Amino acid sequence: MPGTFSQLYIQYVFAVKGRENLIRPAFENEVYKYIAGIIYGKEQKPLAVNGMPDHIHVLVGLKPAMRISDLIRDIKNNSCNFINEKGWLKQKFSWQEGYGVFSYSESNYGKVIAKIKSCIIRKEISGRSTSYCLKSLIFRLRKNICSNFMNKSYVTPSGL
Repeated sequence: MPGTFSQLYIQYVFAVKGRENLIRPAFENEVYKYIAGIIYGKEQKPLAVNGMPDHIHVLVGLKPAMRISDLIRDIKNNSCNFINEKGWLKQKFSWQEGYGVFSYSESNYGKVIAKIKSCIIRKEISGRSTSYCLKSLIFRLRKNICSNFMNKSYVTPSGL
């Protein structure tokens, strides 16, 4: 069989330095779209980009030649520069060192997209803390629980 076939679904989670609430509603969608553009530029497939004021979730269809650490380095560096160049904040913006990374099967990545968005909606509705939101997300992903809803997050059209 010629060529390479792969289905690698990787979720990154990374935080604002000091876990400050700096990703504001006024510009969050521009940041999400910019991050998706970085991923496209690296010839990878952004499946979902969403976040909270203090952290971001990114689900990517990753090609085998792309190293996980290289992609997140480029996402964080380029998006940090983008946010600072736009001048949305009075202080200098930066991401916290490190990140979380998780892999998923094809049968589960749709549920991951739903949980990323669900976590954001629960935060908006309930006002619960971000740490609760992350713990709930991890618990529900492990239990493969999924729900339907609508959200403002950037999700690429299927088939790309």
